[in-house]
Amino acid sequence: MAVTARAAAVPARILGSVYAGNARAVLGRGITATRSSNWLVVLSGFLEPVFYLLSLGLGLGSVIGTIDTGGGAQLSYAAYIAPALLAVSAMNGAIMDSTWNVFFKMHFSKLYEGMVATSLGPFDVALGEILLALLRGAMYAVGFMVIMQALGLNLAWTALLALPAVVLVAAGFASVGMAITSFMKTFQQMDWVQFFLLPMFLFSATFYPVTVYPVPIQWLVQALPLYHGVELVRGLTTGVLSPAMLLHVLYYLAMVAVGMVFTTRRLKALFLS
Repeated sequence: MAVTARAAAVPARILGSVYAGNARAVLGRGITATRSSNWLVVLSGFLEPVFYLLSLGLGLGSVIGTIDTGGGAQLSYAAYIAPALLAVSAMNGAIMDSTWNVFFKMHFSKLYEGMVATSLGPFDVALGEILLALLRGAMYAVGFMVIMQALGLNLAWTALLALPAVVLVAAGFASVGMAITSFMKTFQQMDWVQFFLLPMFLFSATFYPVTVYPVPIQWLVQALPLYHGVELVRGLTTGVLSPAMLLHVLYYLAMVAVGMVFTTRRLKALFLS
């Protein structure tokens, strides 16, 4: 009996070393800090895809006309790029919080070091910060969705499902973003985040179909995270649904799982070893 009790206590000790069940404290602290000092930064991140929609979707779209989605459906250019920019909006919000904000808290304010010195574990910190980034991405997406509705760019009732879809997109980017940032040590290294995001934004079927590329380039684009978010959200807002959308969902669920595991392990190694 004593051996059994000791064996059962081992998983509890392991879990207790990384998770105290209080990620809400990390989330609450982040919301309070954002309210008091960062709301202008939050607003600027939201407006960027809105400007792209107005300038390209409505401006350039009047010259381009309609786009063939590949399934026989013809969409206005604005209706084609709007869901892509909705996914981009969720990505921007999640990445901003899970990279630059996390980098500052980790290396300058030493916030996480202080957190794990309390009853909080690295999984509490990881989960709380990822939820904060997810919240920001969801706020961006809801605001952008309202603009799309006002412009008549939500073409099907399934557009309602785009909201949980963009939350999933935000969760995927937040999880992986924080995991990658945990390895960054200098501002120069952080520049690589934007270096990767910009081409992904431009080439992930955001502004034109992926079929314009040669087949090998199509495979490369289809491996990018944003491509799956764009295709998932575009299918929901336009009503052009396909079984491939399930693969997009699984892609992001895998991103969340991998990001959470790596972030927790990294924070544990940094602050508890």
